[in-house]
Amino acid sequence: MIQIKNIILVTITTFLFSINCSYTQRILTVGLGKVYNNPQDASRDALPGDTILIFPGNYPGGNFIENLRGTRNNRITLRGVDKNSVIFNGGSQSFHFVEAEFLTIQNFTVSGQTGNGMNIDDAGTYETPAKHILIENINFKDMNASGNNDMLKLSGLDSFEIRNCTFSNGSAGGSGIDMVGCHYGEIRNNKFINQGSNSIQAKGGTHSLSIYANSFQNGGQRSLNLGGSTGQAFFRPLNANYEAKDIIVHSNFFQGSDAPIAYVGSRNIVVTNNTFVNSTKWIFRILQESPDTSFYLSTANNTFSNNIIYSNNLSPTVNIGPYTSPNSFNIFNNLWYNSANSSWRGPTLPVVETGAIYGLNPLFLNLQTGNINLSSNSPAIGKGKGPVNYNDYYGRKFTNPPAIGASEYDPNTTTYQAYYDNVINIFPNPARSSLYIQSRIPIRSIQVYNLDGKLLHVKSNNFDRLDLTSFDSGIYCIKLIDEKNEQIQKVFIKI
Repeated sequence: MIQIKNIILVTITTFLFSINCSYTQRILTVGLGKVYNNPQDASRDALPGDTILIFPGNYPGGNFIENLRGTRNNRITLRGVDKNSVIFNGGSQSFHFVEAEFLTIQNFTVSGQTGNGMNIDDAGTYETPAKHILIENINFKDMNASGNNDMLKLSGLDSFEIRNCTFSNGSAGGSGIDMVGCHYGEIRNNKFINQGSNSIQAKGGTHSLSIYANSFQNGGQRSLNLGGSTGQAFFRPLNANYEAKDIIVHSNFFQGSDAPIAYVGSRNIVVTNNTFVNSTKWIFRILQESPDTSFYLSTANNTFSNNIIYSNNLSPTVNIGPYTSPNSFNIFNNLWYNSANSSWRGPTLPVVETGAIYGLNPLFLNLQTGNINLSSNSPAIGKGKGPVNYNDYYGRKFTNPPAIGASEYDPNTTTYQAYYDNVINIFPNPARSSLYIQSRIPIRSIQVYNLDGKLLHVKSNNFDRLDLTSFDSGIYCIKLIDEKNEQIQKVFIKI
């Protein structure tokens, strides 16, 4: 059984994403010919329950938004009508949110910033963090910077989720997501492509994160920098003596990177059931960038388990730096395969590994297309250490004992798109005259039911918009049917 000592497996519960049924909700429109020219102006008038709806256009950066606060039952939403045509281009940063609460940010593109793509922070007042933030379906791309500039910079953020976003072409010295003193968060179903230093960095007292079902393609020098080097004045909490702790990394697909995983001044980090393909130098690194271990805890008590390591490098290694405690690591049940060196038996590890598999091809269905499902005769099937209670890269439950790697074997399926591609987004909710549907899978039919189960409306084409003008105010169930599945979502309509 995998022991995840003291780790909090973060689950974003109904306090963050409850359906807003407030009758006071308003739509504040932004764009050419709309009520507001930019989101910053609209935010000054936004009240709990409101949606700031941004229409297609090329908007400048520089939106400074302070104290935008919804409530537990009435979140504020800032949303683009269409991700690809609502673009915030240039400037030092697209948005800087300060001390936001119960805020949803979704559905637009951020491109070409010279500082950070987007910034969310606590204004340096560590006792009042930003909190309850959802960031989804944002396209971060093409940073116009080469230094320590991040696509998404988070400082002092608690209770958050980042999902279904794309981070591509980051700054050479920066991160896709950089967290300083962030707590209780999920980062899931995102894509990271061509990053600089890191795809994700978690440091400065960051704890209690789940990072899962993401893909990393050339994710930077260290795809995941789990820890780092932070000035003492910037830790949250201020007396934290660790860079990062209590983080679980599972069901991710890593391809490329000098080192996909770096444990740096971190403790109780569990890296399990991931698939690593063709890292260029190291499998993982154990580092300590704060040598004062009289105060800062050494890198220790971390886990690397149930992972597939597939390499075309003659001799990938594990890098161990000074001031660390590598003998405290827990390493077990990994599958090590080198297509360039059939005699390779894995790198030299700091501890004896149990349950390892060496020299056997994991037999992915189609690695060239990114399909990391396992063939029926894969040696990884059923060879992981369990039980585990999380889903795989494609959103399926692991069996017990689980497969090794990010993908559980499914005998009924020969090809899957990644879970983050199977996303249906319905907005706004609550809605007034129109309901918009975005789907990355083909939809065959949309059906609308009342709460008594009576079918009221069927739509079999033009699935991007549903006209609501014929409906009374109330709660309805929207059923979306694709070729294999059905999804039902409740929406509140206020005419």
